[in-house]
Amino acid sequence: MSGYILRSEEKTVVIAADAVERLVLSGNGDAALLYLELMRVSSAVTPQQLQQRLRWSELRLDSAERALQQMGLLQQSAVRTPPEPAEERAVYTTADVTEMLQTDGDFRMLVPQTEEKLGKKLKTADLQILAGLYDDLGLSADVLYLLVSHCVSRAERRHGLGRRPTMRQVEKEGYYWARLGLFDQESAAAYLKTCAQRDEQIGAYMYVLGLGNRPAVESEERYIRSWMDQGFSPEAVALAYDKTVFYKKELNWRYLNGILRRWNEQGWHTAEEIRRGDVKKAVKTADDGMDQYLNW
Repeated sequence: MSGYILRSEEKTVVIAADAVERLVLSGNGDAALLYLELMRVSSAVTPQQLQQRLRWSELRLDSAERALQQMGLLQQSAVRTPPEPAEERAVYTTADVTEMLQTDGDFRMLVPQTEEKLGKKLKTADLQILAGLYDDLGLSADVLYLLVSHCVSRAERRHGLGRRPTMRQVEKEGYYWARLGLFDQESAAAYLKTCAQRDEQIGAYMYVLGLGNRPAVESEERYIRSWMDQGFSPEAVALAYDKTVFYKKELNWRYLNGILRRWNEQGWHTAEEIRRGDVKKAVKTADDGMDQYLNW
């Protein structure tokens, strides 16, 4: 690719290199777009104005806002918290599902497609869950097909070929998609592309943790994804792993996560930042010790 030089005499936005690096490492396009918009405005802006400007749902805005907070690029605020699934979930009766099958062509086509993906006939309880995701939560048939396919692929990756998720697991993932604002096929497809890229990256984190080439189990993947969200590279996690093994003599996920949490609070996310921060900390400790000795 040839190089690009952008010049303009119009109003510009200056972004710190550290902020750019965190955004790039996170791989979160929504967070980057929200950060650019917040840097562009010169006065206070309401969530409603941001939604209108970015053409986002409230759930999508919340997700991008949380991502920026995790990266340390946005201060904590009174975030609008979407209701939990249990508070949102509508109850669909057998009669409701039957009526939807008779009157809604998209839902009627979605049922056999879902059954094919899951390799089983959907029971009444399964159909009620699918109806809730489609009718109450507002995920389109196209998006739901992508959702089910994603859940099937993830189950096979974690547990082996032939393994299938339950509809409860699909429902849980569906509410997560809703919080991200994935209500159209384009945004869902973009999210799945990002997921595929991050799935490839997970192997690099497993390797630096001495876990070889095996797939990460769900709890391990949850830790690693949170570190990705905070902007930690595999090299940075390797440094935390080294400290963990030094003090604990083995891999301790909670202890390692604690180290990364402290580094995140100090704004250290790359291996270079961590090493530089450790040097400054060591120098300060030595100076404090010398001051105590001289004042003794």
